[in-house]
This record gives sequence, structure tokens and C-alpha cells, in this order.
Amino acid sequence: MYVRRLELHDFRSYAEAAVDFDPGSSVLIGPNGHGKTNLVEAIGYVATLGSHRVATEAPLVRYGASRAIIRCAIVHDGRELLVELEITPGKANRARIGRAPATRARDVLGALRLVLFAPEDLALVRGDPAERRKYLDDLLVQRQPRFAGVRADYERVLKQRNALLRTSYLARKVASRSRRPAEPVDAPDLSTLDVWDLHLAAYGADLVAARLELCAALGTHLAKAYDAVSAGRGEARLAYEAKSWATPDEAGRLAELDRSEIEQRLRAALAEARPSEVERGMTLVGPHRDDLMLTLGELPAKGYASHGESWSFALALRLASYELLRSEGIEPVLVLDDVFAELDTGRRERLAELVAGASQVLVTCAVPQDVPDALRGARYTVGDGVVSRVA
Repeated sequence: MYVRRLELHDFRSYAEAAVDFDPGSSVLIGPNGHGKTNLVEAIGYVATLGSHRVATEAPLVRYGASRAIIRCAIVHDGRELLVELEITPGKANRARIGRAPATRARDVLGALRLVLFAPEDLALVRGDPAERRKYLDDLLVQRQPRFAGVRADYERVLKQRNALLRTSYLARKVASRSRRPAEPVDAPDLSTLDVWDLHLAAYGADLVAARLELCAALGTHLAKAYDAVSAGRGEARLAYEAKSWATPDEAGRLAELDRSEIEQRLRAALAEARPSEVERGMTLVGPHRDDLMLTLGELPAKGYASHGESWSFALALRLASYELLRSEGIEPVLVLDDVFAELDTGRRERLAELVAGASQVLVTCAVPQDVPDALRGARYTVGDGVVSRVA
């Protein structure tokens, strides 16, 4: 699989841009702030319907424009597919697949498999649990696009449930301020909370079961990738954590639970946490509070790994994703966004050796000397809104 052509209209800094790519390695060279990352961000958006840089879509639209358009021609097994996305902040995005309108934008998921490594990925090791949950869920969708729907359903139910709890919390707070000293506070109606509990446990069980299976599949790939990147300096492992709904005794055997058992535990945990949730006005149980524990040797990587070890771990997580997707039959496009400047010479060379044989590698850099010889294929210069092929 590879991206043959990318066209942009009012995306980020580009009023118009069109770039043709070949299989193998391509290097985008230019000063920082001139639009290199914007190009690979657009390709990443086609694969994930999200940005690795921002959480909202408004910054993706060029200042002064009302919408942005991305067109991407993808070649797989000798056949070309054109995907078009229209991004309009505040409205539902529109998509076309092979020039035919798609029912939903997320119908394009799966058309392009892509693994992107960027400086922001250091947050996978050093950041909050939300970063690691997103890593797992994005990879889930890459493997099986149907999980985009599961993920959306869970987030919808969680939002509705939180709204109900928050409304109840605020109503009690207002009532307690306005009542007379001896007057009881009327309890807000929470009768629909039981229904939302059932939905949250059902969708949550689907999501957790898939995450657990994914973690099991990633483990071997992660260990091998870290060993290769770090030249054998430590053993990297991962484990799923579910402190909000699993007991400490169950922590070591979460992978043994099937989907129905997970749903039962979520229901029980929600029932037990109900008083605390009502008191605090938020949902305290569910996969939105889970984490991915990363360990290096016997210690947690977060807080104990050095800067170089953290970079190696983040890189190993992305390489593990790449190898997992590759092992399942479709080799993904690999994007290395401005990462060589962050790596020492040894890690640069080892990374280049590991990915040089990929069907397509897209590299961005400010200094061409940062890119190892093994990845010096086609070259493009990027500057002042112009992308030109020079070799």
C-alpha cells in the first residue's frame, strides 16, 4: 500500500497543493514552520479522521476559509482508490470514496492504513493515560474500522450519562443554597441512570475486550522493537490497567476475562460507585478511566525512563503497531515526522535499518543530513507554500 498523490485545498497553510509520491522512501525537506508536517498531517487525517497535533478541526482549515478539502489517491495490490474529505468546522464532515459520496465520513476508515511517529509521541510514555488510551483505540480502528462505531457509541453514552449526573449535582447545589435550614432538599430524578448504566457497560465491554486482545497481540512486537531500537538495553512490556472496575486480585488476569464477564464487572462497579458519582457529578467507572502500563525492566517507564529511553519506548510502540498491521496482511504507510532530529546517531541508524524495506516511508526533516542514507529516496523541498520534487 502507498499514497500516490495528495491534493489539498485550504488545508492548514496551503491554499492549493498537489504532490505525487512513489513507493519506497520520500523525504520532505524545509525549514520549520513552512508546511512539511501539514502534508503528512493531511495524509494521517485520511487514515484516522484525526490529527496527531490538535484535538479540534478548526485549525485544519486555512485562516479565512470556510472549509478544507483533502484528496488522496491510494494504491493497494495494483488498484487505485481516491478518497476525498471535506472538513467544515462545526458541521459533519463529508466524504467521497472512488468519487461516490459516502454515507458517513468514517466509512473511509480502512482505505489507508498508516502509522505515524512524531515528536508528540513522547507523551505516550510521559503523558496522561488519555494519550495511551488514544493510542490503543486508534490502532483498534486501523485494524478493524468497525470499532470507530463502538468508540463513538461509548463516547455518546458517556456524554449523556455525565450530563445527567452533572445536572443532578448542580440542581442539588442550587437547592441547598436556596432552602430554609430545616427544609429537606428534593432529590433530582435519576431514574434514567439505570438505562445509561446498561448501555455504558455493554459498549464499554466491547471496547475493553478489544483493547485486551490488542495488548496481547502487541506484546511480542513491542519487546522486539524496543530491543532493536535500543540495541538490547532493556526489556519493554505493556499491561492493561482497569482500576475503576477491576479488583486488585483481577489485575494480573484481565486477559482471561471474556466480554460477558467484563460487562458484568462494569455493571457491578457502576452500581457500587453510584453514590460517589452522584456526589461528584461525573462517571467514575469505565474504560475512559483505564490506562496502559508501560514498564522498562521492573520499573514503570513513566517517571523512571531517561529521555533517550522514553524516546526509544515511544518509537517501539509505533514500530510495534506497524509490525502488527503488517503481519495481518496489509503493509501500512509509515510516516516519520521530524523525528530524526530528536534521536542520537545510533538510534537514527537502527530506525532506518528497521523501516528501510517498508512499502512507503514518508520522512520530514529540516536538515537533510539528519536522515540516514538508507532512507534517502525521492526528495522534495517545502517552502512558502510550494512543494517541489528535486530528486
